[in-house]
Amino acid sequence: MAKIDDVARLAGVSKGTVSNVFSQKRPTSKKVTEKVLQISKELNYVPNHIARSLVTKKTMAIGLTIPHGKFFFSVFHNQFINGVILEASNYGYRVLLDMIAAEEVKTPSLASYPIDGAIVLGPTEEDDRINLLYQNEIPFVTIGKIINKGLQGVSTVNNDNKQVIRDICDYLLGLGHRNIMFLNAGEQMTVSIERTEEFVRVLQEHGVMIQPGMIHYKPGIHSDKYIKYGYDETLHSVKNHTERPTAIIADDDRTAFSALNAINDAGLRVPEDISLFVICGDQSMMHQVRPSLTGMDLQPSELGVQSVRLLMHKLGILEGSYENNRIVPSKIIERNSCSSIQN
Repeated sequence: MAKIDDVARLAGVSKGTVSNVFSQKRPTSKKVTEKVLQISKELNYVPNHIARSLVTKKTMAIGLTIPHGKFFFSVFHNQFINGVILEASNYGYRVLLDMIAAEEVKTPSLASYPIDGAIVLGPTEEDDRINLLYQNEIPFVTIGKIINKGLQGVSTVNNDNKQVIRDICDYLLGLGHRNIMFLNAGEQMTVSIERTEEFVRVLQEHGVMIQPGMIHYKPGIHSDKYIKYGYDETLHSVKNHTERPTAIIADDDRTAFSALNAINDAGLRVPEDISLFVICGDQSMMHQVRPSLTGMDLQPSELGVQSVRLLMHKLGILEGSYENNRIVPSKIIERNSCSSIQN
């Protein structure tokens, strides 16, 4: 079996240069890179990841931790994960997609966890994963605000969720809507908490009182109601309330489609009778629906890229100053599912 010494000798470079070609930790010229890769191919040389880890004292892997047992991957999350994987590869890192089991949280074993750092997706109140990583001194970055007591200065990458909701409410209020129903994310998620606070604040600023049934929360993934979330809530609202909503804000495209089906089944139309706005939608698909759905572009791939860069900085791979809290901008993509109030 060929060794790194063999590749270096035949390529006329040092072992360090061969290592750099594969790890991409330091730049090498195109000519040298092509030479090393050609020799490696001829010798069937494959870098020994385990051996390199023993030398560098690093696993060259980062963990992408998701909520244990209660998570559904949407297109938004797939785009985010794609951004993480592609950016991590630029630094020679693999990504371990990991769901920390509830049993592991109860009997922590992260002291020997095979990662150099972690990205925590979908933080919740007093998130066990965050406490576990913190206690075991594993560098981590969260996607979203954390609400864990006693933890300060944690690195985060996020959209400005309060500004997102404010922009959406201002947009709908500007169209004349005052009876707005909000189909939010799960109640314990920090993003949901931020959204609710801002939703209430903005409407109250405009003199709109929050009525029962205006705010709903996505049930857990194991709930029988999860798959249809948005349908029953919308149908009940448009049929049983004397003042039905004139606009609905949906957490994601799945929820929006459920709401759209309920509106159609009630004999109403979007946007003529009810406007529909999507927060986390698949931008490549939103224009294919009829009517095409107005939504917020949260740039999920860029969230992934920025989370990796911030983690690489914490690991000492990216040098220089780097903001501890990164905000990825968002913007409204206006299509055909929202319109002004028809008098």
